[in-house]
Amino acid sequence: MVINSYPFPGRASAWPWQSLLDALMLLLWAAVLLRFSLTGQLYLLIHPDYAGLVYLALVILLGLGLGRLNQLRRSWRGGQPRPRSQDHNPLLPRQLTTSLLLAVAVFGLIYSPRPFNSQTAFQRGITDVLGQTRSRPQRFSVSTNPADRTIVDWVHTLHVYPEPDAYTNQPVKVTGFVTIMPGWPEHQFMISRFVLTCCAADAYPVGLAVDLPAGTAAPKADSWLQVTGQMTTVILDGKRQVAIGSARLTAIPEPRTPYAY
Repeated sequence: MVINSYPFPGRASAWPWQSLLDALMLLLWAAVLLRFSLTGQLYLLIHPDYAGLVYLALVILLGLGLGRLNQLRRSWRGGQPRPRSQDHNPLLPRQLTTSLLLAVAVFGLIYSPRPFNSQTAFQRGITDVLGQTRSRPQRFSVSTNPADRTIVDWVHTLHVYPEPDAYTNQPVKVTGFVTIMPGWPEHQFMISRFVLTCCAADAYPVGLAVDLPAGTAAPKADSWLQVTGQMTTVILDGKRQVAIGSARLTAIPEPRTPYAY
């Protein structure tokens, strides 16, 4: 007599737990990507040019997860054995790999990424961009109207022609977060933005010095401002630097997309 070793419906021991966990893991990862996409938090992690790849990955993961569940449903209803994967020698046990991926997916569902702040700017070397930048954003172009230039436009313009006096009295209107520079006078600070070229891992800070009029209260670090004024020349860290003079500060909410691209 031949005994069928495959599980039959209705037996508790017949549940294909590993296959169910695999399907759950795929669907959770699809849910993570969907959450980041719907909330706009995706653009805190990657450059918008690569969003299409994320959407494609979302569809693939969703399809694989639903396909796996459908395969299990058909096998279970028909009393057929589950398809067995080919023999291989994984680096880590399958159960451990699935558990790690599930844990990361759950973390992704409860974690809300935050934009980088002044502390990160210090860690990544914002002082290095006072006279030059480390890379060029793909969409950099110099506006003919100085008042329309962003912080990134100004920093790259200064990189091309760094003479501060060449920009004296030119109008400025930029937005960014406040970075209080160590050793600077109380009436001076940096208005900064992070530039994203690929993903958050390669984001780097750029900034412009701001020189406040006498009697103006210094803003709080990491607060978001719109700064208007005129370019002037000041001495910072023993060097002549361009700065936004006669600055007028307007508090603004943190932008939905706080990075420059």
